[in-house]
Amino acid sequence: MREVLVVANRTLGGAKLLEAVRERAALGDVRFRLVVPQSKPTAGLVIYDEAVRESAQVRVDLALSTVTGEGIEASGEVGDGDPFLATMDAIALRRPDEVILSTYPAQHSGWLRRDLIERIENASGLPVEHIVTDLDEEGLPFHVTLVIASKTSSGEDLLEHLRNKAARGGRHLFIAVVPQQDGSGTAPREARSRLAKMLDRLQGAGLLSSGMIGDPDPYTATMNALELFRVDDIVISTLPGERSGWLRSDLIERVRHATSAQVEHVIVDLENPMTAAPAA
Repeated sequence: MREVLVVANRTLGGAKLLEAVRERAALGDVRFRLVVPQSKPTAGLVIYDEAVRESAQVRVDLALSTVTGEGIEASGEVGDGDPFLATMDAIALRRPDEVILSTYPAQHSGWLRRDLIERIENASGLPVEHIVTDLDEEGLPFHVTLVIASKTSSGEDLLEHLRNKAARGGRHLFIAVVPQQDGSGTAPREARSRLAKMLDRLQGAGLLSSGMIGDPDPYTATMNALELFRVDDIVISTLPGERSGWLRSDLIERVRHATSAQVEHVIVDLENPMTAAPAA
């Protein structure tokens, strides 16, 4: 069986890359190995290395869910932050027959400014197909919703709201971010537990989803996610009224002023589930 190594990060999901994978899969007797190099955001945001790695893992999870759902055999991993090292590590381990490498157009691609294609070809001796993806022109073949939730992450009102969004038609992806509640030593573990339960519910409802834990400050967690992912809209889930620290800090309006993406606010009353409607 032939193996094709696919190397991509923020251009994952681009139509040209998906088409290249589908064309090879249609020939049969082929499997794909996806490597997503960790990619730090542009200057100006403080994002922990753990968040960078987790954002790459989210891309791996969603990409694999998409192609395996079409019957394509694939596996994947997060790679080194240097795309050349990430690619060569995978080549040494997997010994693929071919490499597909996806980047932004030259004027926007840090990978191309480092002559990545030629360096991989020269170092590996493998054929490398370079796919240029301009997401600003092409968009993504699915709708991406960023979901920010913590205490209400497993609330029935939130799940129902997301179900309804997915039912409007088209392919839909959900990226969940669960901010840590405080800076204590147990906060990451508690956030991961909430995230795992939330993803179990979303996936159990048939919703394509992945996620990560975020900064203890929900505004910072949201802004970090917007830097790391390309999203179409945002859903922020809170407790009602004064019971919500996020509402007391005016989180919804602060996010709305900081992004052009539509922001929806879903109120989840854990004491009276399925009684509160989404806020305007």
